[in-house]
Amino acid sequence: MPGVPGENGVMDPHGANRFLAGAQVDDAVFALRPDYRALLVVIEGLAGGPSDARSDALLARAEQVALGLIATTPVEDLPQIAAWRAAYRAFGAKPQRTRNSLEALTRRASAGLPRVNRLTDTYNAISVIHQVPLGGEDLDGYAGSPRLRRALGSETFDTIAAGEPAVDHPEPGEVIWCDDAGVTCRRWNWRQCRRTALTASTTSALFIIDALAPAGDADVERVGDELAEALGGVGPGIRISRRLIAGRG
Repeated sequence: MPGVPGENGVMDPHGANRFLAGAQVDDAVFALRPDYRALLVVIEGLAGGPSDARSDALLARAEQVALGLIATTPVEDLPQIAAWRAAYRAFGAKPQRTRNSLEALTRRASAGLPRVNRLTDTYNAISVIHQVPLGGEDLDGYAGSPRLRRALGSETFDTIAAGEPAVDHPEPGEVIWCDDAGVTCRRWNWRQCRRTALTASTTSALFIIDALAPAGDADVERVGDELAEALGGVGPGIRISRRLIAGRG
């Protein structure tokens, strides 16, 4: 964990700020998409747990939002999904085979969004409602600060294959989030590793809100505000830190 844990899962007073200050987005990523921006939100003092009535209601709201959107527009033509499909193609991924997290969730809405645990349910719902990719990770699993860069291809990614733990590697040039121990998320916002997955026992988490044009700084800040509000009551001593990293597009 990037700090010294204290009571109720809260790290030392400066740990979150140091962790966020160390986060980086490489110039090679901005070269692909100058319009990219990421809001990193650290929330400490959480009380993780199973899905509950509050998270279920938020997911139900998200399902209705998604159904309203796709009633008039094909999923692949929704603004953020279309932008992310183009971004995937720019680094060699095939978006019809490996869908960004927002598209995958939006397509699942008609059959019902997954119920995982209250923290995961909350960020998935807000992702769909605001139509931006949003990931959540357990800070206890982190080794150093997060970095977004193009992969060499030798990095390790711990995942599940055929129902069993496995180690995979990104494609050279793939856009990856990583820390000092390996890849934390492949293909920008496609699939997260097992090591930093949120669980029912998570007390401190990092949430990454990704956006491309037409979304701007104010849009991702609003998503961060709603995420903070939704999780503000999920724990006895919540503390929130955040940092926006944006290109020039």
